[in-house]
Amino acid sequence: MKMFNIPNLITASNMLCGVFAIILAFAGRIDIAPYFIFLAAVLDFFDGFLARILKQQGELGKQLDSLADMISFGLAPGIIMFALMVIQHKGIDLFQSTALLNMAMNVELYDLFNLQWDNKLPFLALIIPFFSLFRLAKFNIDTRQSESFIGLPTPANTIFFMAFPLLLSQYGGTTGWEHDLILWLIQPIVLIPVIVIMSVLLVSELPLFALKFKHFKWKGNGTRYVFLISCGILISTLLIWSIPIIVLLYLLLSFIQHILRKKSNA
Repeated sequence: MKMFNIPNLITASNMLCGVFAIILAFAGRIDIAPYFIFLAAVLDFFDGFLARILKQQGELGKQLDSLADMISFGLAPGIIMFALMVIQHKGIDLFQSTALLNMAMNVELYDLFNLQWDNKLPFLALIIPFFSLFRLAKFNIDTRQSESFIGLPTPANTIFFMAFPLLLSQYGGTTGWEHDLILWLIQPIVLIPVIVIMSVLLVSELPLFALKFKHFKWKGNGTRYVFLISCGILISTLLIWSIPIIVLLYLLLSFIQHILRKKSNA
């Protein structure tokens, strides 16, 4: 069994991206951390792709992939959202120098352990890695998920949440509707229910389509083509705002496809 082959090294690089994102989050650099998560998502795609091309698939690679995904798409998004909620709750200036931001984060992280109940709200972000753990374990043993998904995949869930720190870093220091909207979205009364709902979807029985093409004809791939075309339009027009909308569109199209299949099979 070859341990350090190319796909496994790419998987390990995926894990390192998650670790870097966590370090940056604790330093308050939630404006940079999401880019390491996006890189991890790219690496997560290519490790499986190269494993199939190079015929180096195996049980070791499968286990490494799950462990790397738990860090990059389970723990890291939870820590990034934890850091975002600390910044929001404590009113930390995200646009100060890295040294001052790091110092402010250290002070506020220490203060989280006092007796005030509202200081504990950021810990609710750890619901994300909690449910991600069960999602990844379920995926490993669920034979129904070879060509599609049952429940929201952890990378999609993570990409959804990465929009929040990116939007805050881009519009938090400006004025206008974008500024007002992102400040409203990161309020605990909005953000915590969103975290809970998305986390529960990880372990739900909702069937979701995968972007795997057996052929490129419209029949059998209609939902995929509609999704990809919509993604292109949304990204080109809404930029960062398109990220959460794309994930919600993915859920909506999967739900519609599921309903239509149930009716056709009835």
